[in-house]
Amino acid sequence: MLTILGFAMITTFLVLIMTKKMSPIAALVLIPALFCVAVGQGAKLGDYVIDGVGNLAPTAAMLMFAIVYFGVMIDVGLFDPIVRGILRFCKADPMRIVVGTAVLAAIVSLDGDGSTTFMITVSAMYPLYKRLKMSLVVMTGVAATANGVMNTLPWGGPTARAATALKLDASEIFIPMIPALAVGLLAVFLLSYVLGLRERKRLGMLTLDEALVREPEQETVLAGAGGGGEDRLRKGSGGSGSAEITQDGDGDEDDEDFKGLDPDRSTLRPKLYWFNAGLTVALLTAMIMQLMPIPVLFLLGAALALTVNFPHMPDQRARIAAHADNVLNVSGMVFAAAVFTGVLTGTGMVENMADSVVSAVPDAMGPHMAIVTGLLSLPLTYFMSNDGFYFGVVPVLAEAGAAHGVSPLEIARASLAGQALHMSSPLVPAVYVLVGMAKVEFGDHTRFTVKWAVLTSLVVLGAGILFGTI
Repeated sequence: MLTILGFAMITTFLVLIMTKKMSPIAALVLIPALFCVAVGQGAKLGDYVIDGVGNLAPTAAMLMFAIVYFGVMIDVGLFDPIVRGILRFCKADPMRIVVGTAVLAAIVSLDGDGSTTFMITVSAMYPLYKRLKMSLVVMTGVAATANGVMNTLPWGGPTARAATALKLDASEIFIPMIPALAVGLLAVFLLSYVLGLRERKRLGMLTLDEALVREPEQETVLAGAGGGGEDRLRKGSGGSGSAEITQDGDGDEDDEDFKGLDPDRSTLRPKLYWFNAGLTVALLTAMIMQLMPIPVLFLLGAALALTVNFPHMPDQRARIAAHADNVLNVSGMVFAAAVFTGVLTGTGMVENMADSVVSAVPDAMGPHMAIVTGLLSLPLTYFMSNDGFYFGVVPVLAEAGAAHGVSPLEIARASLAGQALHMSSPLVPAVYVLVGMAKVEFGDHTRFTVKWAVLTSLVVLGAGILFGTI
């Protein structure tokens, strides 16, 4: 019964947000509350929510201060050279812009943190998508899928969880999977190329020079809905092929979004560039070496970045206020998700769902348990947290596979296949950073992204089988 109710709760949640009948925050809170009452455990709802909040509080703190830290780094121009390089490649061609989105997301994903990747990618690419009236769900879908493949890095989380759960060495899991993951990343680049061609066909081929000579009334149309200021695409100081955005007038919400690429913004700190670069490298190194909990590192990093770059209190307050919307939206979504995960775990739904799925695997599939694990990783990592999957399900699958001579290493490697899909799960806090900054409805992102993420995950699994690592 708990199994049926668990799947029913998740399905109800997804249907309501995809059909836009409820906002994600409302659905994350009210749907699990109703199902908690339905299973007869309404009296324990408060305990489940507090447990869920306690478990996700470090994640919320990490995201809050990560948004402030990387927001400040974007403000002061740390990532401008990378952005200029990507924009030189992209120019004003929709196909190149989508491919550039995938490349940028993959590069930034090397830090192992999804929220960081999405903040930098959206800040860099959002102005071009809005300026050329490109589909924003293409941007979020490509960025999430690229980050999902790169999330399998040993310091990204899933690989470390699999190694811990099965008492294996993370390098033994990850290194043999590199060829398969490389094929998966190539699949993302190919996908971005195809989606970019579709956008080019829909919008037409637009070169940078053509964009520069558009009439003022055409400029206004291209600015997008809600743009109160005049937006111009012009050549920047970085070279003839770089696209920069400037604003005139008082500006409104959309104008604020375009300031990320303004080469003359008042927040730039060119004299502190190497300090900020060194601070970021030190922060990421400390994360990888696990010198301190990640929330503590970002808290210290944000405080230091603000103090050094903006020593005057009014400037510090202005920078915090500039990123307050993202902080509030993301942290609010995380704490709302704590209700969902708290009820799902506290009522025993997750455990029953996992047991029912594993018990449904026929005995004849025992010798192929690695492939079964890879296939199960797609829905299970989407419908439950990585912790629930790797610590609750994978050990059971490994035990079943061992009875048929399947190595735990194969099970661990196969369990990574679903990460491309996992990064768009409603249980992943970072995805709310992505859709929030891109101003995309979560339901729209889900409808567009899931099919491509599933395809990418299957490519990774197939490549792993082909290369003999699974």
